Amino acid sequence: MKQLLWAGVVLSMLVGACAQTGAGAGGAPSVGPGRDRVTESDETPETRRARVRLELASAYFGRGQLSTALDEVKLAIASDPQLVGAFNLRGLIYAGLGDEGLAEESFRRALQLNDRDADTLQNYGWYLCQRQRFDEADSFFNRALVIPQYRNVQRTLVTKGSCQARNNRLEEAELTLNRAFEIDPSNPLASVNLAEVLFRRGQFERSRFFIRRVNTNPDMANAQTLWLGARIENKLGNTAGTQSLGKQLRDRFPKSTEAIAFERGGFDD
Repeated sequence: MKQLLWAGVVLSMLVGACAQTGAGAGGAPSVGPGRDRVTESDETPETRRARVRLELASAYFGRGQLSTALDEVKLAIASDPQLVGAFNLRGLIYAGLGDEGLAEESFRRALQLNDRDADTLQNYGWYLCQRQRFDEADSFFNRALVIPQYRNVQRTLVTKGSCQARNNRLEEAELTLNRAFEIDPSNPLASVNLAEVLFRRGQFERSRFFIRRVNTNPDMANAQTLWLGARIENKLGNTAGTQSLGKQLRDRFPKSTEAIAFERGGFDD
């Protein structure tokens, strides 16, 4: 399920980066005692240019145009060297380009500017998780989760739970993902990741409940979710259900690795 989760992490980062030009989501507002809250009317021409460049960079990144996104991020930072979201996004871009040194440097620079920026804590944690630095990753997720008034707790719980599953800490992953689901049952990422963890734990009936919440919606189902659903039905001995999901997989995603696995009966791979 890591492809699905990565999409969720990227989306959350884009929202956070486009919305933030200073402290970042969950961080303290960039005002002092007795001063008013900073709004767009307080922007200088430089910070306004930086914000627009960052929004462009986020859009290019979302389309996979990493080099163009990097150019826009560089221009954003040139206009506003204190722009936390730009360094956060630069970290994701360099990670996508395979430059781990600059990726890590970017995340750490963002946290130097604001060590309570939840978007950076979230994304740096996921970056570390992908490199199997699990304990470090967990610490960054936890730092994000304890920020007062953090609005995206559910998102970070999904990311943390998926990371725990990667580390084969399945019982902890189940608890974490259950918390995410309770906060927002409509989020497909929580359901998919929880279904995967429950499947790995042999809890097939419960796993079926969560994956069906996704697979019954054609706009949310994809090759991965349909394949997981088919594997669950196969474990439960439901031949008709297995074949129905397999047909959807063949019809909608005929060239996917999941459809090929279904054709050869690789349910236990």
